[in-house]
Amino acid sequence: MKLFKNVVAVVICLLLIPIAAVATAGAKQRFEDGPNRVFSGGPLVAGELHSGAEPDWRFVSEIPTIEMQLVNPAQSRRIWIAEYENKIYVWSGYMGNPIGRIWKQWPIQAERDGRAVIRINGVRYERQLRRIQSGDVLDGLTATITAKYPSATTRAAVEAGDVWVFEAAPRG
Repeated sequence: MKLFKNVVAVVICLLLIPIAAVATAGAKQRFEDGPNRVFSGGPLVAGELHSGAEPDWRFVSEIPTIEMQLVNPAQSRRIWIAEYENKIYVWSGYMGNPIGRIWKQWPIQAERDGRAVIRINGVRYERQLRRIQSGDVLDGLTATITAKYPSATTRAAVEAGDVWVFEAAPRG
């Protein structure tokens, strides 16, 4: 019986090592400049802050992910981006179920305070996230999204609240 207890104790300790390592890595990343591939990061501070006229956003069609930080809370993440009619959009799926809403907090935070910073190719852009829930723009935008990504985003999914779409408009 004592041998069994010792084996169980060793197994539990061995299981705690990777759990502690992952938790530590995730906590450390929250204080870094931007996210990494797995964990959310801190505020986006490096890179030139764009000023001047709006860019021609068509170049984001070749970029798989960007870094996006909400101003409140100042936490960054990697996210997909789409350009449609020279405007840029970000979105979150899984918003139509309770688990998705727990897992994906940034859309709820963005709806409260849409101020954001996005970093693309080392350049930071101050943006205002504006949720789009309906309208004809969703037909072309969702077609653009599904052509670029393995996504089942549709106008109906957006209008039903299963997918939350935000235009990343200029601030001001």
